[in-house]
Amino acid sequence: MRKSYITLLLLISFIFTSSAKNTTNSQQARQLFDKTYNLVFGPQGSSLHYFVNIVGIYKTEGDICYKGNKSKFEEARYSSWNDGTTFYKVDKKKKTVELYDPNSLDRDKYASKFTFVPDNYTYSLSTTDTESIITINAKKGVDGIKHVKAVIDKKSGNPKSLRIKLLWFWTNIKISNFHSGNINNNVFIFPKARFKDYSFSDKR
Repeated sequence: MRKSYITLLLLISFIFTSSAKNTTNSQQARQLFDKTYNLVFGPQGSSLHYFVNIVGIYKTEGDICYKGNKSKFEEARYSSWNDGTTFYKVDKKKKTVELYDPNSLDRDKYASKFTFVPDNYTYSLSTTDTESIITINAKKGVDGIKHVKAVIDKKSGNPKSLRIKLLWFWTNIKISNFHSGNINNNVFIFPKARFKDYSFSDKR
């Protein structure tokens, strides 16, 4: 009887110890995620180069800047400027510029699918000698992004890559030339003269 009682105590102790370790790991993962997220999307702004590979079928690369509610990205065919008041979407092949309200999901048919609310996910952390890997999983019932693996450089603290699962396919994003801070607000101003021979349509 005493032996069974001791075994039960050890088992309970093991369960609570394991739970505490998991909680600590989860908290560390979330803290690192929040820190990195703020490096990218914080009020100081950031810029980076990205290379996107969607299951080998579609590949693209470009440069993007963020600062508060402003953003800008440029790649081979598409570009956009968001000055916080108007979102300008440029199609260089069609030579068109569409104007949208920055908060409208109509500006991008994929925007709603890639909506990410941090509290809707669970977090865990693993490490190598040079990298921290945050594994992010959607809670039950969450639509859109289901899984994310974010790789962070240990030395600099900068993001290196993202692996995102949406529905049944994975999107791989490699990140380079990352800088946080010192983003001039002028980069978010749409250069109208550059596209003076384009066709403009107001979708607001």
